[in-house]
Amino acid sequence: MKTLFQSDIPTNTKQTIIIPLAQDTAAGEVSAKNWGWLSKLSGLSSEDLLTCFRANHGEVLPLATNKGRFILLGLGKTTNFGKVLKTFILLASKHHHLISLRSCLLLEHYAGDAAVESDLCEAAVNGLWQGSYVLGMHKTSNGTDRVVFDPKFELTIVSARKDASSLEQGAERGLIIAQAQTEIMGLVNAPANHKHPQNLADWAKASAKRYGYSATVWNKEQITEAGMGGLLAVNQGSPEPPVFMILEYKGEADAKDHLPKIGLVGKGVTFDTGGLSLKPSTNMHYMKSDMGGAAAVLGTMEAAARLKLPIHLIAAVPSTDNAVDANAVKPSDVINSYSGKTIEIIDTDAEGRLILADGLSYIIRTHEPQVVIDLATLTGSSVRTFGYHAAALFSNDDQLAHHIEQAGQVCGERVWRLPIWEEYGDDMKSDVADIKNFSGRPVAGAITAAKFLQFFTDEHPSWAHLDIAGTAFGDTSYGKGKAATGYGVRLLIHFLQSVLPS
Repeated sequence: MKTLFQSDIPTNTKQTIIIPLAQDTAAGEVSAKNWGWLSKLSGLSSEDLLTCFRANHGEVLPLATNKGRFILLGLGKTTNFGKVLKTFILLASKHHHLISLRSCLLLEHYAGDAAVESDLCEAAVNGLWQGSYVLGMHKTSNGTDRVVFDPKFELTIVSARKDASSLEQGAERGLIIAQAQTEIMGLVNAPANHKHPQNLADWAKASAKRYGYSATVWNKEQITEAGMGGLLAVNQGSPEPPVFMILEYKGEADAKDHLPKIGLVGKGVTFDTGGLSLKPSTNMHYMKSDMGGAAAVLGTMEAAARLKLPIHLIAAVPSTDNAVDANAVKPSDVINSYSGKTIEIIDTDAEGRLILADGLSYIIRTHEPQVVIDLATLTGSSVRTFGYHAAALFSNDDQLAHHIEQAGQVCGERVWRLPIWEEYGDDMKSDVADIKNFSGRPVAGAITAAKFLQFFTDEHPSWAHLDIAGTAFGDTSYGKGKAATGYGVRLLIHFLQSVLPS
């Protein structure tokens, strides 16, 4: 995608002009001040336009006139980033045939706040790219010809603003984040027989080489030598060896500034049968998505490196599948962990927390980050609590939780904080080991999982856990079944930008 910026409305009738319009909150229709210039631009009367278009959220009205081709795009009454983004995703996924190789985004009527226009640019570019994603990677004919992905595709952004630098930054940020998102969506959507731990490692190494960060991959022998008993236990039933990825990006800083050092940990279970505590068959095919946390971390590393953020990121991604055979870990087994603490296995389907325990202990003890955030498609409990609209947030640091919550509100990837009170930890106490991996109770599942993870943070003062089971994979506009959403990359990038030195 090539983005161009100009202050004049193009007169080339071969272009498609996309015009995003919000409703007047009082009238419930497009503000009257927009109809004059729009009528003049399209050649249609205000009465005709008002009859056909009310600017409801997601409303799309294509117009072909002798003055050009137009797409009126409804933003609804509130135009926060998340809603604008969803509108452009819908346009690109459901109405992609309306977008031409040379298209124009008209922002002239939004002249005023530079930040508003920049956000609109970011949301539009991100949405157009992300919405052009196609699921059918293994179809013999998958119809992947999306005009936005064509190397010749040009998007001209028209604004009355003389200085377009903020718009350029917004558009660039939107494209880079969207490209990282569609990359990891491909990883999450890949079927189990095309996605082994080594495939994730190969992706990480290729990305690191291309964008200038480091990727070190430990094999099973190195994992065993390091004593990562949680990762090894989950891997016992699998013919595919585990990997442990260590990724590092260090941006440039002014001499007077010290780069914030942030640690990320992502759950990389490439397929989860539940192990001997076997899952029901009804939706097991969706368990190819159980590496959504790892995908979010991988995408964030790539996006941060491409955006050249002045920050120090260190990430750990433990990866295996959770399979079933005679060697699989059994309920009642007691295993060791990288931390040296022992774990009683109550439920082999509570496997993600075992590999995260090793990842958290490693990142905290070896790299000593100021802040640690882990992400995982961890519990059905979080889905039952929030559905598909928010991730569950747990943290022992109020300021960190606030920054993540604010980032989610701004970028449209929302989170909601749940408690990790001491009383919940009582449910995880074991009679035979230092801790058990499952409470055995049908309540507070997401919270007790978070308490398990907290046990392996060595009382780090600034830790957050994001249970993204309901947000990383769900209903999308890309297909009939559930699919990856790309959740986590935009949230983490906006969070990282919020903690950078001003």
